[in-house]
Amino acid sequence: MTLTSESHLPHWEETPTDLAAAIGEIKPALRARIKAYGRTLEDVFAAVEQRIQACIEEIESDRARGEDIWPVLDYDVIAAGTVTPAQLAKIKKRGCLVVRGHFPREQALSWDSNIADYLERNKFFERYTGPADDLFASVDSKPEIYPVYWSPAQMKARQSARTATVQSFLNSFWKHTSDAGTQWFDPDRNAIYPDRIRRRPPGTDSSGLGTHCDPGTLDLWMTQECQKAFRHIFNGSADQYDPWDAAYRTTLPPQYPGSTMCSAFRTFQGWTALSDIDADQGVLHAVPIPEIMAYLLLRPLLPDVAEDSMCGVRTNQVFPVTKRWHPMLYRALSATPDVKAGDSVWWHCDMIHSVAPVENQKGWGNVMYIPATPWCARNERYSAEVREAFVTGCSPSDFPEEHYERSWSGRFTIEQLNDIGRRGLGLA
Repeated sequence: MTLTSESHLPHWEETPTDLAAAIGEIKPALRARIKAYGRTLEDVFAAVEQRIQACIEEIESDRARGEDIWPVLDYDVIAAGTVTPAQLAKIKKRGCLVVRGHFPREQALSWDSNIADYLERNKFFERYTGPADDLFASVDSKPEIYPVYWSPAQMKARQSARTATVQSFLNSFWKHTSDAGTQWFDPDRNAIYPDRIRRRPPGTDSSGLGTHCDPGTLDLWMTQECQKAFRHIFNGSADQYDPWDAAYRTTLPPQYPGSTMCSAFRTFQGWTALSDIDADQGVLHAVPIPEIMAYLLLRPLLPDVAEDSMCGVRTNQVFPVTKRWHPMLYRALSATPDVKAGDSVWWHCDMIHSVAPVENQKGWGNVMYIPATPWCARNERYSAEVREAFVTGCSPSDFPEEHYERSWSGRFTIEQLNDIGRRGLGLA
């Protein structure tokens, strides 16, 4: 196959009928595209691998000196706008953050109790039939995550002014307006993205959650907007790839359909702790290297990978990061520090992450998932589906159709929305 630098890559805006054939077509096309720009795939990948290796070695060195790998900030510092240039630089370099005191501890513990009451009052565990998807089968995991979306605690946290402050701060790390003046998103308005809760009781034995990332699956290589978003990776100029540039990410079509996917653009994924969780109690680990997509997207194009394979990436499951194909990345996996109820944890939307296993957990391990989802064309489009699910108590369309809450008492209502909540649902 011969491609010039002006040629369009083959693309599939809907899931290809024959995935193996599509993979067999896109891989040589991507290699030809890189070659058309004057470099070989091997040269480009070697340069990317060298940069990632340097990041890993820096993380290992910092860890050996006892330095915190995860940046940590107090909420009050963010709210006051007094974050130092050095702190900003570390967050941008590592792509993750722990916010201490995002909510007062007593508030978070009260919300945790309220969620427990909400579940008990509506007999959730008597009716729960177990996970309705095998999203994490590719990483051999079954997390303790429950399909509950519309409790008062979750909605109050989502529409909180404190959450809006943190989200705007995190959005500010991204380039949200192009040099030509195109605004990719509004950093100071966030869409509400309803996600689930995790409740892990004391004494739990958990296998954790395998190492993976969440920005998409085969669509990352195969859809035209993804090819634009990752254009520098796919044209041989990976040294120019900026993981903080939102160009084309906010206009992407939905991911290839699956039982659980993300129709929204998230600058950061995140969760808020509803209990105290020590760093050795099955916590989140991440590879704190935001530019990791350059490595992950080029790796399957190398000759040691079968021509119909993308290193185990497939539709309808998360993007697996494995010791077979990505062994050096495991050296950088870094645990969150101890967190208290009310702290929040955030990581760049592309970052590799996992949850460590735990035996006989000490105390509860409860969190609610709330990301940073700035208002943009993609998130506005999804908000119409979110509004419908909110009003009816259904599971949001990104998630399996379980709909446990449709008839539940105590569900958050539209009358309880504040201005932030109304704007976040597109009701302003």
